[in-house]
Amino acid sequence: MTQTLDAAKAAAAGRSASGAAFDRVLDVVERRRAEFDEKRHVPRDVIEEFKNAGIYRASTPKQFGGDALPPAEFLRLIERIAVVDGSAGWVASFGSSLIYLAALPSQTQAELYADGPDLVFAGGLFPVRPAERVPGGHRVSGRWKFASGCLGADVLGVGIKGGEAKGGRPLTAVLRPEQVEIVENWNVIGMRGTGSHDLVVDGAVVPDEWTFVRGGEPTVDEPLYRYPSVPYAAQVLAVVGLGVARAALDHVIAQGGRASYTGAPVPAERATYRIAVGQAEAQLRSARAYFYETTEEVWATVTAGDPASARQTSSLRLASAHLAKISFEVVRAAYQLGGIAAIADGNPMERYLRDASVVPQHAFLQEGMYDGAGAVLMGVQPFPGYL
Repeated sequence: MTQTLDAAKAAAAGRSASGAAFDRVLDVVERRRAEFDEKRHVPRDVIEEFKNAGIYRASTPKQFGGDALPPAEFLRLIERIAVVDGSAGWVASFGSSLIYLAALPSQTQAELYADGPDLVFAGGLFPVRPAERVPGGHRVSGRWKFASGCLGADVLGVGIKGGEAKGGRPLTAVLRPEQVEIVENWNVIGMRGTGSHDLVVDGAVVPDEWTFVRGGEPTVDEPLYRYPSVPYAAQVLAVVGLGVARAALDHVIAQGGRASYTGAPVPAERATYRIAVGQAEAQLRSARAYFYETTEEVWATVTAGDPASARQTSSLRLASAHLAKISFEVVRAAYQLGGIAAIADGNPMERYLRDASVVPQHAFLQEGMYDGAGAVLMGVQPFPGYL
């Protein structure tokens, strides 16, 4: 096993998420984004491009040949992909999800990464289902929703009830694709290319060592796995909205000189257009600055060897929900500035509006997060599950 891991590390040398391979990802996504919408998923050969660029080793522990990137570094990569296409950014964002797998036993992780650190994990964790206890594990059956990127995954997770032994906390059961049926039912308006289909499992036995508590105590002693994992899961999605908003705002800025259908002055000559663009630019950059400032602050804490405080964890959640909200508002303002042309199929504005509308709908990013953050700021107990 050690020899296999060493070989994988050697083969992986120098393939971090930067440089020519990442530039190629951006080019491929730009050329094929319409295909993602049509197929309702990002095809496997594109996932391979993501792997080649290091996206799916970004949260693999260094001890298994991964990069374990600082969160801000990974978030900026996802932001850049999302500028080109929101669905591709969303699927790539799950390059962060291996932080959850760090709660698996070390031997299980060694088996997972035996063929290399570039591992795609996708999960349909809700609704949490009961599972039959069997010797050494669980017999798992049920149907789970919203498994983004599942058609390109190397391993899949589903949510099961943990029982008293885990303090009532739900578990994620890790399965191989051949143990899972994917029901292709992702019929939606926005983020069509994410392939967030249902997962069905029929009586698969999952050993205890292949289950973990999401956000549970990691068995890997590296800084990334001390960073708050559930807030990080919200961050990687919120930053997709940021990328989409940046693209939408850049589009209406570039369109400032376009001729009007009615013969009216070009948009850049109208005060209302200029004011709206200026306000949107300030709003988006402000939310982005708060988002990354909070990320860097918490990262500095955990790399110094200290745990993130409750207030810091809450700040990550607040900054993410706020970024998702502001990003959607910016896209909506940009869409209105786009005028009648924005409603046409094929106009980029209609895609930006559809995709941006999905981000603040996610459970991690809804406006209830403001309630939790306000509670922490004022020293009262937030709603269950917030921290």
